[in-house]
Amino acid sequence: MAGSDPVEWYYVGVDVGTASVRAALVTREGQVKTTAEEMVTIWKPHSDHYVQSSTDIWAKCCSTVRKVTQGVQRNQVRGVGFDATCSLVVLDQNFQPVAVNQDGEAERNVVMWMDHRAAEQAARITSTGHRVLSRVGGVMSPEMQPPKLLWLKENLRATCWRDAAHFLDLPDFLSWKATASLARSLCTVVCKWTYCPTEKWDTSFWTAIGLEDLLENDHSKIGSVTCCPGSPVGEGLTQEAAAELGLDTGTAVGASLIDAHAGGLGVIGADVRGFSLPCEDQPITSRMAMICGTSSCHMAISQGPLFVPGVWGPYLSGMVPELWLNEGGQSATGRLIDHVVKGHVAYPQLQEQAVKGGEHIYSYLNRHLSSMAKDLGAPLELLASSLHVWPDFHGNRSPLADPTLRGAVVGLPLSQTLDDLALLYLATVQALALGTQHILEAMTQAGHDITTLFLCGGLSKNPLYVQIHANATGLPLVLPAQTEAVLVGAAVLGACASHDYSSILLLQEEVLCVPAPPCPPEGVHGPYE
Repeated sequence: MAGSDPVEWYYVGVDVGTASVRAALVTREGQVKTTAEEMVTIWKPHSDHYVQSSTDIWAKCCSTVRKVTQGVQRNQVRGVGFDATCSLVVLDQNFQPVAVNQDGEAERNVVMWMDHRAAEQAARITSTGHRVLSRVGGVMSPEMQPPKLLWLKENLRATCWRDAAHFLDLPDFLSWKATASLARSLCTVVCKWTYCPTEKWDTSFWTAIGLEDLLENDHSKIGSVTCCPGSPVGEGLTQEAAAELGLDTGTAVGASLIDAHAGGLGVIGADVRGFSLPCEDQPITSRMAMICGTSSCHMAISQGPLFVPGVWGPYLSGMVPELWLNEGGQSATGRLIDHVVKGHVAYPQLQEQAVKGGEHIYSYLNRHLSSMAKDLGAPLELLASSLHVWPDFHGNRSPLADPTLRGAVVGLPLSQTLDDLALLYLATVQALALGTQHILEAMTQAGHDITTLFLCGGLSKNPLYVQIHANATGLPLVLPAQTEAVLVGAAVLGACASHDYSSILLLQEEVLCVPAPPCPPEGVHGPYE
């Protein structure tokens, strides 16, 4: 760690989520000083197609960073780290955007992570039985990059595929935009592109699936240079990027992470001494980080490779250097809850009641459910015992690994009251929690020994969601005192790149000591009782 200095140093974390860009100014102690957020545009030109613009995303990165650094001198910002969704960015040889849909709008050059247009290509890749599939749970997901690339080649050969010179994961696009370096983070290429740190690109795989043209010029279109998350990229900020971001040229930039992995990094190393948790004084491998927002990711690490059917990984250095990562997930969680609640006939009544009480709609629903339970003299958890939800409205990522699955609701009455909406909301949350338990069971059977869950992301701020997960899994849940764990995780990358800290692991000990009480306000009970 760097020596003492009278000047306060800061690190900037930038998080590009599904619908917005957020930035934070973070102190050396891991405290978020200020944040900013701007929404980004999403287009849906066809069913299962979700598209964004890398130009729009970068502009929002710049404006949010300028906002959070307004109150400090440029030389006080020691490093910048980026995380983003694992979306696919396409650029031409002049690094200009290339359209990824038939509409030909060049600015719309990002195939989003949740775009499932390549489901048929993913199934064909799975049918090859190639050895690289063992590192993705045996099944290729349409949310990964090889099937999306294959779709582009087969459907836009004369336009996008002809003009494309660079295919980048969105986190790598951001570090390139900041530094002009095309080095790829091991997080992205290992987790979403089938790259192996020890064996590099498997040429037989790309040939077998019909993408042998990506092997040309030392894999220049998909990346010939890789680096560990948090390692310095290029020479830091270029003059152009520094001017756009309002920072000094040469400011350190850390190799990026996928957004869920930044959240995992931000919470999994938290100091929980003194709370009598089963993970206390145990290896970090006894913990699972659960990043729950639009979708959810379940991140578990191990000393050696563990192969879990239907669960992505094992990935070497995918999140923490030299450790293996398994990544379970649910493709729609916060998005599913919104879909169920906002699509109900009683939603306008819910809005009206929430506004009248000065509450968020989900705070109102949680309170309404508590009132219903009290009136009926029944446990809240049993209110929806006759209503059953299968939550795979956007397919099952883990552990069934079947993107063709769809959701179902059984037990609906003819009535459509506010009470009915509240019960459907509860049943949906319970279904998601049971999905988490299903993933935990698969990981445990494969050799993981997980004793404690660490949550972050938007849904972790919903006490009902947290409580139901504690009940369903039977495990203690820890919420970080620093609620912006994803942004802190991104800032960790910049701090590591600045050389103020020697490693990500050291940063986890020194910066991320943010324990939650074993029974946080508004309620994580369940296993703690």
